[in-house]
Amino acid sequence: MPGWRAYPEGMADERPIGFWLKLVDRLIDEAFDKTLDEHGVTRRQWQVLTLLGRGPATREELDGALAPFVREGVESTASQTDELVESEWVAATDSGFVLTPMGQLSFERLSEVVSGIRARLSAGLSEDDYEATVRSLERMSRNLGWAE
Repeated sequence: MPGWRAYPEGMADERPIGFWLKLVDRLIDEAFDKTLDEHGVTRRQWQVLTLLGRGPATREELDGALAPFVREGVESTASQTDELVESEWVAATDSGFVLTPMGQLSFERLSEVVSGIRARLSAGLSEDDYEATVRSLERMSRNLGWAE
């Protein structure tokens, strides 16, 4: 099996990629959940704010962009977006959802916090290593049938 190496007796076996993917995914979720919860925002709400930080988006565009992150039956982009509208961080307009001035300010402050998580995640990796890892994971996803 490619990527799997047998080690001489007495040495630990290398763990498969699935182990590392699930572990890193869980640890990323935990770090984001803990940090963002301290600021009164869920991870999904952060993702909505990030998308809207790029410009207006319709509910369908938000759903499409966040589909890989939403667990069906557990949470929805609509409920997260609606909470942001209720908190007056996001407004619904004819062209879709947009950040309000208060939402923009909150997004900028949270961006600094999230940068800290991302720095911790990639500590000890060169920019080339990080980019190669992302490219490899994207290729593996496409190999298994993922298409945007």
